[in-house]
Amino acid sequence: MLSFLESGKADGILSWNPDRLARNSIDGGQIIYLLDTGKIKDLKFPTHWFENTPQGKFILNIAFGQSKYYVDNLSENIKRGHRAKLRKGIWPSFAPLGYVNNHKTRDVDLDTEKAPLVRKGFELYATGKYTLKQIAKALKDLGLRSYKGNVLAVSCVQRILKSTFYYGIFEFKGETYQGSHEPLISKKLFDICQEVMKSRGHIKTRKAEKTSPFRGLFTCGECKCAITAELQKGHNYYRCTKKRGMCSQKYVREEVLTEQVKSFLQKVSLPSQDTEKVLRELDKDEQKAREDSKMFVKNLKNELADVEMKLDKLLSAFLDEVITSEEYAAQKQKMLDQRVELKEKIREIENKGVSWLEPARAWVKSLNQAEKLLESGDKSEMTTFLKQIGSNHILIDKSFSFSPKKPFQILCERRGTRREVASANLHFPNWRRRKDSNLRGDFSPNILAGCCLQPLGHASKFTN
Repeated sequence: MLSFLESGKADGILSWNPDRLARNSIDGGQIIYLLDTGKIKDLKFPTHWFENTPQGKFILNIAFGQSKYYVDNLSENIKRGHRAKLRKGIWPSFAPLGYVNNHKTRDVDLDTEKAPLVRKGFELYATGKYTLKQIAKALKDLGLRSYKGNVLAVSCVQRILKSTFYYGIFEFKGETYQGSHEPLISKKLFDICQEVMKSRGHIKTRKAEKTSPFRGLFTCGECKCAITAELQKGHNYYRCTKKRGMCSQKYVREEVLTEQVKSFLQKVSLPSQDTEKVLRELDKDEQKAREDSKMFVKNLKNELADVEMKLDKLLSAFLDEVITSEEYAAQKQKMLDQRVELKEKIREIENKGVSWLEPARAWVKSLNQAEKLLESGDKSEMTTFLKQIGSNHILIDKSFSFSPKKPFQILCERRGTRREVASANLHFPNWRRRKDSNLRGDFSPNILAGCCLQPLGHASKFTN
């Protein structure tokens, strides 16, 4: 509007009130200057009078100053409201997808329709089987839309998967806060998604990968290059890419690799009938485990109290200007994450018993999954399974090897063939002798000897 007046296309302004024209000192000053130079002849307001005289311009300047004061005061009040909300852990802006703003409590609540779909997106991506584009398509098929009704773009899906808000921590204007809202996912699930995004964020799905299930799994044991696949006369052959120079490794047919993978799966497989027996015994141990876990919970609560104390000391150090705002923000982020992890562990143990029970059940089920893979022969699922239970998959001299996680490694070392599984021994603390009241059959529950059924971390990740 001002440029229109400066060009001489108009010489007057019609406005409701002076505060509609200027809410900062620059605009107000420019209007007064145009009045002084004669480019603006007059201003008309239905709610305010103005005369193009020194007195009139003086009153107009006062009106502009009142308008700026109103805007500045409103901004300060909004900031003060934000600070009050942040102290309580309340998200001060529009709720992220999966949550809704509660205008009564001024907090954010879970959206009963969208929250399960957002959680499903995290769970699918954590499997490592889907790209961001595939997750976006899956959410579209499930009916998830933005609050404006738009289909989620891939970039939007990525922002959601990287947002700490969904496990209870959020950042506002460079500082991290513990949210008062109900977490949509656990921090463990969030961390798994970040690992998947880091490891396969740049991987694109190729047509060859659909017909070459072991492609991308192995690296060459001689030159450490990737192993690729070629289709020749109806058979897949795997070879070293030789991108680092000469390599003496030769082609390997997929059938040969498949037999080697099956041989390993046989060593860590567990039939469904035997799986049910082990799971029943774990259920019996759960009550006793709950009692034993009380001391563990007490130790975790002591750690939580220490973290709370450190947070208070960190705030005091920041207020006393002992540390900079950047150091304060970085340390606060770490401590808040640690507090969330401790709270999740305490809640998990109080609700489910000791922390090793669920991972132990998950591990036993994974052994049964190996059995099912042998029956189905799904090579793509075999590749996914091998990635989940180990690392450093090497192909050298037409033989593959890798480093399985400790529970699988111990079990594999104890088993020569599948038949030896039934005769191996492991002593569960509450198991009676075979001739007493345990279930009869070919399976002995003691097959899991030395397989580290102690805390293994998350149910989908097995630690050493």
